Amino acid sequence: MISEEQFQTEIDLIIANAIREDVGDGDHSSLACIPDSAIGRAKLLVKDEGIIAGVEFAKQVFAYVDKDMKVETLIEDGNEVKYGDIAFYVEGASQSILKAERLVLNAMQRMSAIATKTKVFVDLLEGTETKILDTRKTTPGIRALEKWAVKIGGGENHRFALYDMIMLKDNHIDFAGGVAKAINLTKQYLEDTNRDLKIIVEARSLEEIKEILDCGGVYRILIDNFNYEDTRKAVELIGDECLTESSGGINEKTIRHYAECGVDYISSGALTHSVYNMDLSLKAV
Repeated sequence: MISEEQFQTEIDLIIANAIREDVGDGDHSSLACIPDSAIGRAKLLVKDEGIIAGVEFAKQVFAYVDKDMKVETLIEDGNEVKYGDIAFYVEGASQSILKAERLVLNAMQRMSAIATKTKVFVDLLEGTETKILDTRKTTPGIRALEKWAVKIGGGENHRFALYDMIMLKDNHIDFAGGVAKAINLTKQYLEDTNRDLKIIVEARSLEEIKEILDCGGVYRILIDNFNYEDTRKAVELIGDECLTESSGGINEKTIRHYAECGVDYISSGALTHSVYNMDLSLKAV
């Protein structure tokens, strides 16, 4: 993953771009009927159940829109919520609250859904040594928010993007002319460019795993679309040579079985690409 500083830069860019997109040259609905001097108070009302996420992000949005807005937090990120709960109160210029409202809700609804789904997967893995990972199957432009939500839900982040880790998948391997050639070319590239990046390699068979191990220097092997029996064989074959990761259509019904095969990680794109937003509202009080 990228550094905390880089991650915060991504969050700052998301906020700036979202406000630009939504507000443009002004929130004319508010400007038309609410005086500049009007002070208001609103509550973040939960109308669903699950894991709340995005409270800290909301604070950053309010501060970006108007540094004088004050937030009183009642429920922190990562906590379970139910219908009728109030996550926070925000107080300040009424125009500023309305300007920030849609971005706060859009982000928190999606982040909470992702955190809730991640927590389900985390709970299914309880008692095993396996950890759940997200993927790059995220909504363009808001990846940092979605990966933040996975962490809030108890999961772990895979690489952030194409630039912070090497991941050789089926197309890389086929275009390069085979798994061994792809790995060796990658090692040479890292040496030539003086880059220190971890290498993950996807394996499609036990034979490819043997080739990967013969090459050495790999951080993690992605055991992709294997059945349970072959996954167990793969884990035994790899041993302590490197870390292991299972992926490929793994869901709530199968995740525990793959964990019991002994893999270190299970990655799931469903954490971020297949969720239903949590129902939240920002209501004036």
